[in-house]
Amino acid sequence: MESDFDETIKLLKRLVEIHSPSGNENEIFDFLYDYIKNLGFNVVKDDLNLIVNPAKFFVVTHVDTVSVKRPFSFDGKFAYGTGVCDAKGSIASILLALEKIDELNFGVALLSDEEEGGKGSKYFSTTYKPRMAVVMEPTSLTIAKRHYGSLEIEVVVKGKAAHASMPEYGINAIERFFELFKKLKALKMVKQSILEINGGSDEYVIPEECKAKIDFTFSPEIIVADLKNRILTLLESCDVKIIEESNGFESGNVVKKLEKAVKMSGLNVIYSEMPSWTDAINLKLKGCDAVVWGPGELQYCHTYEERIDPKEILKASDVLIKLNEVLADER
Repeated sequence: MESDFDETIKLLKRLVEIHSPSGNENEIFDFLYDYIKNLGFNVVKDDLNLIVNPAKFFVVTHVDTVSVKRPFSFDGKFAYGTGVCDAKGSIASILLALEKIDELNFGVALLSDEEEGGKGSKYFSTTYKPRMAVVMEPTSLTIAKRHYGSLEIEVVVKGKAAHASMPEYGINAIERFFELFKKLKALKMVKQSILEINGGSDEYVIPEECKAKIDFTFSPEIIVADLKNRILTLLESCDVKIIEESNGFESGNVVKKLEKAVKMSGLNVIYSEMPSWTDAINLKLKGCDAVVWGPGELQYCHTYEERIDPKEILKASDVLIKLNEVLADER
């Protein structure tokens, strides 16, 4: 007889081997539709998402991944592969929980496009208007009840071309960008990441333009409009395009329900913060009390080292089963 651990590895491998980069989620949606339908639950598939048992309380995660960096593998302790943690480990937890639940007391939303523009969560939150939600993302099973805001910009810095042997006659746009970035790094309570940088050529000339994409994340106390104004002031000599902006937030009473389920499953309640954009932002904008929680380690996501401990998937599954009991008791 196959153990729960072996079943988890097998299911996770199947999910990861269905490639589902943003914009190409149809194959995994078809698999999930059939899987959940065969368990006896009502499933609705629209153009963007898969919805199970619509309710006031939802468990939410996304099915898309970044481009494939590594195929699935298992070394006896960790499973590796693109999407194994972000967020197919969470999908596996949901499916394993559904296998053991007869009467479902929460809705399940499996969303598209989280890694790109968040179209799936925008449509879901507008259409279904959830009141509370657990958004499953890798938090190492800690309850991320504080969610950071984010600001992503594209900046174009101008310089002046000159022959590279005589830099004193030019203005190096790349050097100028890093001088400006040093000022941005001095902003307090803000994390800055250069996501992309382009400039220069192989023609032995001082670069006259540098284009960079920068991401800022910040605690809920910081207002994105205030931060944006400070950044635009520092970059007033440059062309700046705002790609994405959102405020952070603190979760409300949904935390108490998740806490109770975590305790009932025998796990310690540990709190944390979510430093990255997630679908919870779009849910919060529509009035949903959302909290982020799930198996896996965020720091490895989107890289070749992405990994997850299958035992965490099983623990998360048990918490979801207990959450279903908590919600049944509160009906």
